[in-house]
Amino acid sequence: MATGAFLGVERSLTGRRWRLGCGDDRAALALSQRLGIPEVVGRVLTARGIGLDEAESFLNPTLRDLLPDPFHLRDMDAAVERLAAAVRGGELIAIWGDYDVDGATSSALLQRFFTAVGARVRVYIPDRIREGYGPNAAGLLRLKDEGAGVVVTVDCGITAFEPLEVARQAGLDVVVVDHHEAEAALPPAIAVVNPNRLDETSPHGHMAAVGVAFLVVVGINRALREAGHYGNGKGPDLMQWLDIVALGTVCDVVPLKGVNRALVTQGLKVMARRANAGLAALADVGGVKERPDAYHLGYIMGPRVNAGGRVGEADLGTQLLSCDDPAQAMAIAQRLNDYNRERQEIEAMVLLEAIEQAESRPDDGLPLVLVAGDGWHPGVIGIVAGRLKERYNRPACVIAFEGDEGKGSGRSVSGLDLGSAVIAARQAGILVKGGGHAMAAGFTVSRDRLEDFRTFLGERLAAQAAGELVPELELDGAIDAGGAALDLVEKLRQCGPFGSGNPEPRFAITEARLIKSDIVGSGHVRCVLAGQGNSRLKGIAFRAADSDLGVALLSGVGKSLHFAGCLRLDSWQGSNAVQLFIDDASPVR
Repeated sequence: MATGAFLGVERSLTGRRWRLGCGDDRAALALSQRLGIPEVVGRVLTARGIGLDEAESFLNPTLRDLLPDPFHLRDMDAAVERLAAAVRGGELIAIWGDYDVDGATSSALLQRFFTAVGARVRVYIPDRIREGYGPNAAGLLRLKDEGAGVVVTVDCGITAFEPLEVARQAGLDVVVVDHHEAEAALPPAIAVVNPNRLDETSPHGHMAAVGVAFLVVVGINRALREAGHYGNGKGPDLMQWLDIVALGTVCDVVPLKGVNRALVTQGLKVMARRANAGLAALADVGGVKERPDAYHLGYIMGPRVNAGGRVGEADLGTQLLSCDDPAQAMAIAQRLNDYNRERQEIEAMVLLEAIEQAESRPDDGLPLVLVAGDGWHPGVIGIVAGRLKERYNRPACVIAFEGDEGKGSGRSVSGLDLGSAVIAARQAGILVKGGGHAMAAGFTVSRDRLEDFRTFLGERLAAQAAGELVPELELDGAIDAGGAALDLVEKLRQCGPFGSGNPEPRFAITEARLIKSDIVGSGHVRCVLAGQGNSRLKGIAFRAADSDLGVALLSGVGKSLHFAGCLRLDSWQGSNAVQLFIDDASPVR
């Protein structure tokens, strides 16, 4: 499989260039022979840069081999010492979490651990609308008034300089556990545990906040055991909570490599046991009947946890993941499911207005889409930014104004660091608040600085860009519709879990005739493809009905197209067939 444009597809129906991955046939054969794996699996591994030395741990990732010593992180010793002392001293420990999945899972993990070791614990999740992201002075002082001696911030806090200074002056100890991009200066805290500190030497900057929180738990557990807190026992089994860790890791879209891969692989095994009442209820309301995989976490379970923080009750996700009563868990899961439907309706309205605004603005040549609106729900702007990024293949920022202040969220494309540009804008005095990482950012901007921000951000990103941003769709191979068999799907599952850093294998289905297409659900396009020998393959293109791709599929019955997408098992209503999740298509030339 040589690297290069595939079948002359330089611009597909979605405007992408199709390329075969850089898998090496000889290396793939060597992997196949050495490890006893199918050659197609070897090709997928080599296309992802996995060689003989890493292949075994990639295919069989274990925490024994890949979990780092928690104390390799800066300030971990101080964090563990303070929190272990709080446990043994009977202090009230407050957890200040974010309202997204990473924050909810981090908060639930710490709550479960502290409860299991006999500590007094209180979780605080700020309201997205009233309080915004991260710690605020009023909330921290309220926790102190309630009797908290120490606050742990999770998935937030790294840029909360002013609120944490207020806490310090009030005598409230704060431990920051975060993974977002840091600045040279650190907030005033007892400890700042973050693999992305600028002075950090850890090779694990790709961990989600829940992964960092798990390392904190491992460290505290070790300290408590050494201090005799458990008597003759070993303390709680930390592995029982890996299902929570897996959910947060997948949903925060961090690379599934190294320790992240081990956490998700082992966490999926734990989740399959359905021991966590909240996760079991979440799977049930989402219709997940098969053994869960990363797809179910990222696209079915995660959005429902997120929905509470976006349009409903910010702490519902943490409540669900901390719940042990099946009836109560099901009630919470159903509320989250309702909020998720509401979120989808709000998102569709904001997206439509955002697209109209983006396409009515003259093209200034900058690699940026930035839209703003009054009355837009702040809870959906991150999702809408992601949709715009996918539609226009450039970084996208969406801002919801209320009065003279707007809350914004941005998503970026590979190669353009949005987080650093947003931080630079805040440091330049253009933003009220702002932070993030390469692929995502959040910020607050005054209405009178909106155009300054647009110009600053666009120019900053343009300086990073090298030429035209032409999106590419990486393919792992090309097959006929008849080759998309159950056996192939089962072999490819050996390369999972899939996600950021380890994309699900994607194939071109060559010269397939479209024999049926219609709209199902919320704008999804369902298809049937025919290959050589009249073989049949079902396909579906999600949220595509009003796109160029969807229009071509709906009007192209009888035509032959090249299709590109991922092959997954379709177990709907007890069937056992293969379905193509269509990402793109191109006319046969």
